[in-house]
Amino acid sequence: MPLTLDQLNSAPADAALPLLDGLYEHSPWIAEAALAQRPFVSLAQLKFILAQVVSSAPLEAQHGLIRAHPELAGKAMVSQSLTAESTHEQSKAGLTNCSAEEFAQLQQLNADYNAKFGWPFVLAVRGPRGLGLSRAEIIATFERRLRGHPDFELQECLRNIHRIAEIRLNDKFGVSPDLGDRVWDWQEHLSQYSEAPDQLTVTYLTGAHRACAAFIREQMQTCGFDRVAIDAVGNVVGRYDGMTAGQTLLTGSHYDTVRNGGKYDGRLGIFVPMACVHALHRAGQRLPFAVEVVAFAEEEGQRFKATFLGSGALTGDFNPAWLDQRDADGMSMRDAMQQAGLCEMNETNTVLKQIASLQRDPAQYLGFVEVHIEQGPVLNALNLPLGIVTSINASARYQGEVVGTACHAGTTPMNQRADAACAVAEFMLACEQRARQDGDSVATVGQLLVPNGSVNVVPGRCQFSLDLRAPSDRQRDALQADLLRALADICAQRKVSHHLTESMRASAAPSAPEWQSRWENAVVSLGLPIHRMPSGAGHDAMKLHDIMPQAMLFVRGQNAGISHNPLESTTSDDMQLAVAAFGHLLDQLAQVSSVGPNSFGQVD
Repeated sequence: MPLTLDQLNSAPADAALPLLDGLYEHSPWIAEAALAQRPFVSLAQLKFILAQVVSSAPLEAQHGLIRAHPELAGKAMVSQSLTAESTHEQSKAGLTNCSAEEFAQLQQLNADYNAKFGWPFVLAVRGPRGLGLSRAEIIATFERRLRGHPDFELQECLRNIHRIAEIRLNDKFGVSPDLGDRVWDWQEHLSQYSEAPDQLTVTYLTGAHRACAAFIREQMQTCGFDRVAIDAVGNVVGRYDGMTAGQTLLTGSHYDTVRNGGKYDGRLGIFVPMACVHALHRAGQRLPFAVEVVAFAEEEGQRFKATFLGSGALTGDFNPAWLDQRDADGMSMRDAMQQAGLCEMNETNTVLKQIASLQRDPAQYLGFVEVHIEQGPVLNALNLPLGIVTSINASARYQGEVVGTACHAGTTPMNQRADAACAVAEFMLACEQRARQDGDSVATVGQLLVPNGSVNVVPGRCQFSLDLRAPSDRQRDALQADLLRALADICAQRKVSHHLTESMRASAAPSAPEWQSRWENAVVSLGLPIHRMPSGAGHDAMKLHDIMPQAMLFVRGQNAGISHNPLESTTSDDMQLAVAAFGHLLDQLAQVSSVGPNSFGQVD
């Protein structure tokens, strides 16, 4: 029979420890320390407490925990001396059926990894879905992490150990994250549509983009939405009616990607509420309000320079000049929309009227909530599956150029140079130093170009980008003022000139307090601590913030939280918690007796 929390909480100390035997390889001290914090209110809380025990342990104990783990396809497997849990996991990943070539490759990787780090390579081989990674995936991960820094690898091994323990705990309790698995499967299926065969790239209104829209529409219909449509800009809109014709909760995120991006950015915020609607439909349940899920057609601005096009259309912010923009192949947005069958394109006024009709009346909506993968390392480092967004950061972007004097690298003394690239390099260090002073500001020079640069020429020109972000407009503006002054001082000292052109500016979008509180209540209901954090990335919620209250929930990313990258990942267990949190938010809204304009945090 599966273990229950009641059994674990009520068992005497000497009987409770054996109930958690085998969670952490040959390391019962972790479960023993966690049991001292009984009672546990949820399995998620128990998992977090176990991870906290390890995080607070001395470094020697952490090293010992890692070294207690067997090598993958190593000597312990050959001698059949693995624990029952490790045997099951390595077998599920197919490591017991390696070819001679794969086995030899793994043996060499084991030896190289041990020689570099001093401990065995640890990987949760059952993977983010729990079904088991392929041998090719395991070997690729092994090779990638072998190039890592020891400090990073120590933490990555521990994070994988926690994932191993999580899956083992699920097995002990007979728990399966069914809704999380559903969300995971949807995203996996959606990722098959791409403009490139070896990477995930989905840009606005390409064939891959339209295929994604068709799949999302089909799944919304299967989930039981009452109405599903693709609107005039390519948003996929699903509506699940409420008990009466009252107000509507708006939610969703985007389904386009950056080039060579990840599977979860944006898409997680579409499928989590879809899973909730599916559960409501199966239970025959209606809420006192409608739920409208929007898969926004364009957020990244990769094919055309029209970032937040889909969500902007809902706020009345559509720039008519976008229609005449052309992509790299010379196709205009107007033609792309016509090819996709979105609008009658005979007259511009007709097109703009159709797009204008998409604007939402905020009086008809309770607010907007968005679930999103964190796109950063914070939650991953804290071993927390969920985080509460306090504000979407204010930002500003610039394109700049420093102009000095191009001259012979061999004949020009160092004290007589006007090196444009050195000036930008010094400015980059100033950006790093100044942003660190705030603690939560960031400044990035992400692009550098020395036009017509040569190995034997002192750079006479250097072009660069500058990206500034901070939790508030005031903090961003202070950062900006200091850095622009620093750039002027550096250039004056080095006797070079410079100019900057602002290319983008966005105000901060703080979460509506009442809506942020609802997310916090949902997280607490799961037995998890609240972690509040700003979002350094932009989201569709920034646009909806213009007309209605909004708040966001972050979900932990794997692989140190990397995003906009093929390694972007999360687990079905974390997605299960996101679905549960969303469901709790729906319950909170349903319990409010009055659904007036101000009952749910609307701005007066």
